[in-house]
Amino acid sequence: MQYPADRKIRFNTQVLRFLDGTEQRFREYASRLHRWTIRLDLLDEAELATLDQFFVTNQGQFGSFSFTDPWDGTIYPNCSLEGDTFAFQLRGEMRGTTQLVVCENRT
Repeated sequence: MQYPADRKIRFNTQVLRFLDGTEQRFREYASRLHRWTIRLDLLDEAELATLDQFFVTNQGQFGSFSFTDPWDGTIYPNCSLEGDTFAFQLRGEMRGTTQLVVCENRT
């Protein structure tokens, strides 16, 4: 993994607003979910091809895989890619760039 990278933690809370102005809040799921944005620069063609094959093998966001959080080493066993498109740029020899977003799935 290269830096800068982002890690976000989210909860999904629903808010119901009533006509009298009061609110009721509830969570759609009990635990938090993680999301990592991984930016990769200075990749060669072989590294881009490996990432492309990983994307194809997972069929975009359809597949799931284990992901190790680079910040604390925790292994999250049920993650997937966000999105069904793999975009990259090759600006010259050893100058490929791409970005992958990994999302933890509810178990």
